[in-house]
Amino acid sequence: MAEIRAEEPASTISKTFLIKPKLKSKPRSLPQTPESKYWSSFKSTKIPNLVSSISSLSFSPSPPHLFAAAYSASVSLFSPLSLSDGDVSPSSTISSFSDVVSSISFRNDGLLLAASDLSGLVQVFDVKTRTPLRRLRSHTRPVRFVKYPVLDKLHLLSGGDDAVVKFWDVAGESVVLDLMGHKDYVRCSDCSPVSPDLFVTGSYDHTVKVWDVRVENSRSVLEVNHGKPVEDVIYLPSGGLIATAGGNSVKIWDLIGGGRMVYSMESHNKTVTSICVGRVRKENDGAESMEDRILSVGLDGYMKVFDFGNMKVTHSMRFPAPLMSVSFSPDCRTRVIGTSNGIIFAGRRKGKENVESGRVGNVLGFESISESERRVLKPTYFRYFHRGQSEKPTEGDYLVMRNKKIKLAEHDKLLKKFRHKDALVSVLSRKNRENVVAVMEELVARKKLLKCVSNLDSDELGLLLTFLSKNATMPRYSSLLMGLTKKVIEMRVEDIRNSDALKGHIRNLKRSIEEELRIQHSLQEIQGIISPLLRIAGRR
Repeated sequence: MAEIRAEEPASTISKTFLIKPKLKSKPRSLPQTPESKYWSSFKSTKIPNLVSSISSLSFSPSPPHLFAAAYSASVSLFSPLSLSDGDVSPSSTISSFSDVVSSISFRNDGLLLAASDLSGLVQVFDVKTRTPLRRLRSHTRPVRFVKYPVLDKLHLLSGGDDAVVKFWDVAGESVVLDLMGHKDYVRCSDCSPVSPDLFVTGSYDHTVKVWDVRVENSRSVLEVNHGKPVEDVIYLPSGGLIATAGGNSVKIWDLIGGGRMVYSMESHNKTVTSICVGRVRKENDGAESMEDRILSVGLDGYMKVFDFGNMKVTHSMRFPAPLMSVSFSPDCRTRVIGTSNGIIFAGRRKGKENVESGRVGNVLGFESISESERRVLKPTYFRYFHRGQSEKPTEGDYLVMRNKKIKLAEHDKLLKKFRHKDALVSVLSRKNRENVVAVMEELVARKKLLKCVSNLDSDELGLLLTFLSKNATMPRYSSLLMGLTKKVIEMRVEDIRNSDALKGHIRNLKRSIEEELRIQHSLQEIQGIISPLLRIAGRR
């Protein structure tokens, strides 16, 4: 019997305390905007094993827009067309360097490539043969950037740790100008897209300077202070704005306005290392247009897309390593990002090459029907009359737009029903002065305001007097409310005498009017003091 009693509690416990299985919460996915879909449509390809950090990336201005990557003591050239086929091997490599390559830049025709290294040497290469054509040596310390002007084939720009910016004559291998003004390492530069004589440089002394090679004394024509060591600087396509990167911020400056800061974007958590201009395709009323964006990358591993027209971040993408460089192709179809561990993340969008291949197929006799032609529905088809509401209209369709139903407020509904007194009481109880004055003006237009006032009971009259005591002296409404106040007192004087509550409202109204009169007298005294002084000043 004892054994049976000992087993009973165990059975009751096992039946009473049941363990419920834990339900996994469903992941929440935020809806993508059209711009996020655009940037996500770049098919990402990983180019690994480039030994060290990717210090610089640059696209050739001429088709098919090869891109060059600088890493360690080498520069590799890649074809964007091979990325579509999954080929990540470089088409050629230049290794004629004695030290780490710091910066690269294509000439505007894509035939020459300039590269600088930490030994202080700047070299110019033939892109096809990889032959060094010029060796420019004048810097005494490591060179951090080299740049070809957008509209000039004969000159070159370089700067480095000696705080000197040099303007080179490439053909003569000589320095045309030594531009001195920075007090620390010069890290970056960009050339104006509208003038071959203007360029901008950024330094670790927190300043960004605008230079004009036509100025004789070799001084900068404009200077702005970023507030942090400047890592990168670019001209925006208009030529009147520049963007600077330093610390965790990207700032936009108006050069035409004298160097005024337009906006500061601070969405990165760590240092922003590189920025460039990208373009996004937009559709407005069936017409396609391209809009410019700023792409920024940083040590936090994020790439941010910044719309400097609307001053907001429109897209963000995370990568598994700190990012050192970014570049965007001129045909808006390839985006490359270099990391600190020697990996390039190249993104490629589908474009016209697929259309061209389709045309070649037609020539060879393999005719293909495009997707748009398959989906065209004609009025002679049965399916044409069974289209749903989600069907997109074609060019010849007549659109019938459904008017959105406007939600009316309570006083508007009462006015539509000609219940004037109820409308006035309703809007007074809501305590929205704009709506109250609007209803009163409507009642004046209908010649019903005084009739409504005469029909108000004591509580409703109290609401009206409270409103008048608070707002009758406001300049915006005084022309209407002061006249109404006088009429209310004249019409309801007997009711006011018989009610203590209404007498309290009248006392409040009197105090507010006396205060307004005191203010007006003070203003008139001040006007009397100032007017003679203004007359004397006008005579002088």
